[in-house]
Amino acid sequence: MHTNSVISARIPAAVALRGAANMQPAGTPVCGQPRMLVKGEELFAEGDPADYFYKVVSGSIRTCKLLSDGRRQIDAFHLAGDIFGLEAGPEYRFTAEALCDATLVAFRRSRLAELTAADPAFANQVLASMMKCLGRAQDHMLLLGRKTAQEKIATFLLDMAKRISSDDEHVELPMQRSDIADHLGLTIETVSRTLTQFARQGLIRLQAGSRSVDLCNLAALRKLDA
Repeated sequence: MHTNSVISARIPAAVALRGAANMQPAGTPVCGQPRMLVKGEELFAEGDPADYFYKVVSGSIRTCKLLSDGRRQIDAFHLAGDIFGLEAGPEYRFTAEALCDATLVAFRRSRLAELTAADPAFANQVLASMMKCLGRAQDHMLLLGRKTAQEKIATFLLDMAKRISSDDEHVELPMQRSDIADHLGLTIETVSRTLTQFARQGLIRLQAGSRSVDLCNLAALRKLDA
């Protein structure tokens, strides 16, 4: 059983859904439990009892699975506002790890019916998040099965820019290239080579020494994503 860094204070679900900026009581007895993770810390491991599900307040989380030969497949990246870890079965199917320092709110899975009945806003966010997760899983299946390396990278950059940044033309990636490779079913060499090729073609601009990417030719990237 994996243990986490836990803040003892409890906060209302409605407040948690607004983020960490204002953690004052919102007049509802439904509570979530704040959790702080440092970069690289494991939140839960594959096979752990799936007693909690989580909302990301800040930072980002990867969920991944190690294959028998040591290869890693990253299922998803969970960013601020995302809800994840709500399993259909009794155990987590993936391991969750912090890509950077992160703040989460944990909710007991056994209280899901109570949480959603007491807080309609929370119920709507859980439903919306689960529908988004399903849509991303379907898109990811298509990406892994049919898209070329260039198409995969273009799709990934556009998706990250949409999810992370308010500016479609710039994104600060929270993950390393090895994470991108394990998410897209590519080698790190292919990821690096494709990014360099995009930069030479004027599709993107890479910031030296950082994970900052400028999307310079959205039309060309969207054509690859189509």
